[in-house]
Amino acid sequence: MIRQKGELLDFDAAVERIRSGRPLALAGDRSVLADLPEGNWVAGTSPYFMTREQGECRRDRIFVQELAGEIAGIQSYTRDTLPGFLEDAPENGYTVIILPSGTAIHHDYAEQSPRYPEMYLKPVVGWVAGVHLDDLGREQSQVLDGRECQTFSDRAVAIHLALPQGQTAMVHAVNLFGPDDGPVLRFDDTGFEVDHCLVAGERMRFSEFLKNHDVDCRRPLVADYCGAAINVSIQAVDEDTGKVRLYAPVFRNVEYRLAKPVDDYAERFSSEMPGGTGEILFGCNCILNYQHCGLEGRATEGLAGPITFGEIAYQLLNQTAVVLTLEAD
Repeated sequence: MIRQKGELLDFDAAVERIRSGRPLALAGDRSVLADLPEGNWVAGTSPYFMTREQGECRRDRIFVQELAGEIAGIQSYTRDTLPGFLEDAPENGYTVIILPSGTAIHHDYAEQSPRYPEMYLKPVVGWVAGVHLDDLGREQSQVLDGRECQTFSDRAVAIHLALPQGQTAMVHAVNLFGPDDGPVLRFDDTGFEVDHCLVAGERMRFSEFLKNHDVDCRRPLVADYCGAAINVSIQAVDEDTGKVRLYAPVFRNVEYRLAKPVDDYAERFSSEMPGGTGEILFGCNCILNYQHCGLEGRATEGLAGPITFGEIAYQLLNQTAVVLTLEAD
């Protein structure tokens, strides 16, 4: 049975973990993260969590994931330095990166990371920080570098860890959505906002396609990226401009279809989790799964972690859970 050590702790217990000196990835509301002591940690804001028992919202708790390996570096990255972040990572190890949602650096990573040096050659997981849904538009998500307790809303933070020979970090994306048998969609440009698209080769406004087909916008778009099903979630239609805002970018000339509905998310999720006897070092799940699939008060067996506003398994993902396991060679 695969093991996981991540857990939701009160403030004092989280401080005790920090003072142990072990490398940590933390998540919590900005009010509770702000008072943490310096240490070997990175963090991002989110008050939503999956524990082993249930999904819940807590502003007074911190989710602590204890990472394995020797710290090779804890860094913050600007938009200029972010493309080289994996050049700071060890040859045998992994990186956990956290980005603030809705920011220029978040969009940079989403659109450009597939072309970053050493991407897909070194394991990288992470997530996009967010805020309580009641605070959308009033508060900005934040990421924190625990070495000096620095807080950023315009940078990414990352912790790089080296593993000994005989151990390997494995990245898993758990996506329950697959494409339906509807028409193929293509978009003119790469971006988080779209106007027109080609529907089975016919050009039309994307908002009109959604309206004409009575599309439930809780269903993401799905594309095949080199054999992996990647979601792009629909955020909203701007009634003034008719443009459609997305939670991740579509890419020019990639084929997309709407996703099939998922009947029982929690049950299906448990069956799709990675098996084996290794250890889960890191996990996260999407706020859209939490909302649309009714995960508050329900368990997703096998995964505990922060509920996030975007997930990273190499590139940016939506409506997906991400897991990093430590495996023996």
